[in-house]
Amino acid sequence: MPKLGMLMEKIAMVMWVGGLWAIGYIAAPVLFIQLDDKQLAGNLAGSMFTVIAYVGIVCAVYLLIFRINQFGGAAFKQAFVWAVLLMLLITVGMQFGIQPIMESLKEQAMPKAVMQSIFSDRFAHWHGVSRIAYIIESLLGLVLLIKQSAK
Repeated sequence: MPKLGMLMEKIAMVMWVGGLWAIGYIAAPVLFIQLDDKQLAGNLAGSMFTVIAYVGIVCAVYLLIFRINQFGGAAFKQAFVWAVLLMLLITVGMQFGIQPIMESLKEQAMPKAVMQSIFSDRFAHWHGVSRIAYIIESLLGLVLLIKQSAK
């Protein structure tokens, strides 16, 4: 059953990258369009981004272990492994670096919504950084999927 590992590799990639695209480019925008309460939309989107971050971390760990197990040290000569590592670093940086900063700004703004507070500029800055990182991560994931399906 050596093909099981390769099947799991494909499933992990689809779960992670598909989740990134579905949440970031479909679900979150729909929340902001459909909900009048933008703070609620932001909180719901933030929860979904947290879920996909943990999905990404688990998938990345599997993908890295599988590749290293399969190719040994030569795995580090593969663009695939470096792309997964970069995506993982972006995910971890956003989840444990940027996200806590944004949450702190929201808490400091209470009882106001952060965008109606003196913290709106700082929040907008970190939101922009997060958005750029998310775009890079999701594009890297798309490249991985395209490269893997071309094999």
